[in-house]
Amino acid sequence: MTIIARNITAVFLLAISSSVLGGMQDEIQHLLKFIENSGCEFERNGTVYDSKEACSHIERKYDYVKSHVDETEDFIKYAATKSSMSGSKYQVTCNGKQQTSAEWLHGELSKYRASPSAAAVLE
Repeated sequence: MTIIARNITAVFLLAISSSVLGGMQDEIQHLLKFIENSGCEFERNGTVYDSKEACSHIERKYDYVKSHVDETEDFIKYAATKSSMSGSKYQVTCNGKQQTSAEWLHGELSKYRASPSAAAVLE
């Protein structure tokens, strides 16, 4: 492969990875805003927190685990699913319905990815 071909390949791969990372960051920011603005209650290690406190905690945890996050699903898995201290799953209660934070966030991520606004970001 010539130097020019290698350089073109490198630029192409860089452009693709930037697009993917940008899309992932948009998705993570969407999920953080979704958590913060949900008005739901979050149970972590037996204590109930409001959505703003939960978002703040998950943001701090994300900052800590960021190096392990290669896709949005990793963000959910490592920062927003369970306590790293006790291993207990985070529970979310919205409108009287309780579910794990993983179920809740994966559901929202699927909705977001199917939305026209998410498609526009990835183009």
